[in-house]
Amino acid sequence: MNRANAFDTRSHNASASVYPSASAHTSVSEYASGASTGEYEREGKHASASAGERTHNARSHSAHDGNARTESVRALRVYADERARALRTPRAYGSAREKRAYGRRAKASKAERMPSLSFIGNGRGDSVLSIVAILLSLLGLLFIYSASCYSAKVQTGDAFHYVKTQAVALLLGVFSSVLLSNVKSSTLKKVSPLLYLVGLALLGMVFLPVLGVESYGAKRWLNLGFFTVQPSEYAKFFMVMAIARFASEADMKKFVNVLFVLFLGGAVCVLIMLEPNMSITMCAVAVVFVMLFASGARIKHLALLIVPVVLGAVALILVEPYRMQRLLAFLDPWQSPLEEGYQLIQSYYALGSGGLFGVGLFQSRQKYLFLPFAESDFILSIVGEETGIFGIAAIMILFFVFAKRGLKIAKEASDRYSCYLALGITAVTSIQAMLNMAVVCGAIPPTGLPLPFMSAGGSSLVAYLCAVGVLQSIAKNSAPYLQPTSFAQL
Repeated sequence: MNRANAFDTRSHNASASVYPSASAHTSVSEYASGASTGEYEREGKHASASAGERTHNARSHSAHDGNARTESVRALRVYADERARALRTPRAYGSAREKRAYGRRAKASKAERMPSLSFIGNGRGDSVLSIVAILLSLLGLLFIYSASCYSAKVQTGDAFHYVKTQAVALLLGVFSSVLLSNVKSSTLKKVSPLLYLVGLALLGMVFLPVLGVESYGAKRWLNLGFFTVQPSEYAKFFMVMAIARFASEADMKKFVNVLFVLFLGGAVCVLIMLEPNMSITMCAVAVVFVMLFASGARIKHLALLIVPVVLGAVALILVEPYRMQRLLAFLDPWQSPLEEGYQLIQSYYALGSGGLFGVGLFQSRQKYLFLPFAESDFILSIVGEETGIFGIAAIMILFFVFAKRGLKIAKEASDRYSCYLALGITAVTSIQAMLNMAVVCGAIPPTGLPLPFMSAGGSSLVAYLCAVGVLQSIAKNSAPYLQPTSFAQL
């Protein structure tokens, strides 16, 4: 027997072991020919070849060795395809129980066949992510009322002033989130440069005399007539979109590409720093480094960039005297208990009063104008005072679940842009939440950084809910795995 006939015989043995309905003497070449023309039948076929036919086939293969090899390779391919299909079909002589089980599986598979939102997308969003975001937002409404009912009554005459504003922002954010969840990431990729430029323009508009609103010595808001908007809350997400697009198309192992990403992030950070808003700036810088690392930048390049970033942060602290005072107050807040250390001391009082289980819902004492910005930057202090350490632990668990689901969406994204975009959104939310928690408990110097979803502020809430909508869009078009039957459904 020559090499081609031996190769065909081994292929025949492999196919016969998987397809018991096939004859033990039918060659793979015959099987391929029958399968390609649709004449092969799995059920009830027990044809056998005679010795003369086998001899004829051997002589034919010997005469046409090149054609036999090609035919054998084609047969193996057909065999592999048929084997994948056979794994989801009942055996020819299986029991009635096996056939009934196959029928149920076939019906379930047909029922689970989802609309193809993308080529290989599964068509489902991440319900856990949405539940966590809505739950955090509703808890925010609850504790915003608890933290601001007295101060809002004194300042505006309406105890529900902040709650009403936040509720409107919640409805607008949910509506925007639903809309964005139906926008494909390919569309977002196309408009990423435009949105990035819009973000820069909005950041620059806060310095205009008419539109810019100054509060506590900082120009961070735009006055649009009926409401104000904080552009930095949107600009950081637009920055993530622009970086994700560039990183998905460029080789990030090249240092020049790393520098361009730093330029994209640096332009946003400079404008935010001029407001001034150092807390959001540091959050944006951290997100840029996370995205650089995830997109494949070399460690030595990142290490080379850390030195100037640290030196720049030190210079920014030394330039503004109030930042140095905050740093000294962080080290020992009781040196200036009525000035720079006052807010941190009151946060300590709130957390200490809460203990393990808290003083009770709506029973906070620090909200009576003792703790500044209790409804926004330090809302977690009120949560700790009223619900104790277990309440804070519950909030931390919710943010952990959010981060985990966001990373899962990034991991299963169908393309590099979607992966980097989901990672950037998750990084913005997680880093800002961790920084806020660190400020509240005195782990880092106090900064004006809101807690995502929970702190009072319509711009922040709408921005984060829109980001959730983008994550849902990526999840709907994700590709967690591929099967041989995935392409048959298209």
